Amino acid sequence: MTPSLAGQRTPDPAEPDPAETEASLVARARAGDVSAFERLSGAYADRLFMLLLRLLGDRDEAEDVAQEVMLRAWRGIARFRGRSSYFTWLYRIAVNEANRALERKGRRPPSVSIGADELQLPAPAADDPSRQAENSELRRALAQALGQLPPELRTAIVLRDVEGLSTQEAAEIAGISQAAFKSRLHQARLRVRAAIGDETLTATSLAT
Repeated sequence: MTPSLAGQRTPDPAEPDPAETEASLVARARAGDVSAFERLSGAYADRLFMLLLRLLGDRDEAEDVAQEVMLRAWRGIARFRGRSSYFTWLYRIAVNEANRALERKGRRPPSVSIGADELQLPAPAADDPSRQAENSELRRALAQALGQLPPELRTAIVLRDVEGLSTQEAAEIAGISQAAFKSRLHQARLRVRAAIGDETLTATSLAT
């Protein structure tokens, strides 16, 4: 049975209670229980796909890489020791696989097309057409600016400012120290500000 992202298996009455802890699921998965692995990873499937889509800018490629991430996670779960959360471990695999996919296509440093709607910036009031137009333009400009960043800088922005992860979590996923991550994030924000202007960014999390 091959692990998948879908998480749409027919429920088995013999399975443990849905409230089973992540630690318990990890232990079962490490022992070779595929159903535990699918439940464990299925909880993060949607977020994982969105992360890959933001990093790669192509839906079909993101789907392919997501499947590869799940296969690598399954093959490596026995070596997972829980020094970090399962979530950060899985995201780190995803970031590494995204970078490999870019390198295979000779896209390092790449310029990718990131959909503005996927950035999930704060929306203006529905009764303010002018603000809505400004927000729409901001989303397009930000998506274009992110698409021009090298992978390591775009990853920093996506993890911290789009995904909303803590600096510690994002640094663990990137595989670098917190100090190094902060430096990388600072560089990324400077480049984005230079591309679309400081005053434009006052409505986004990148301004802080």
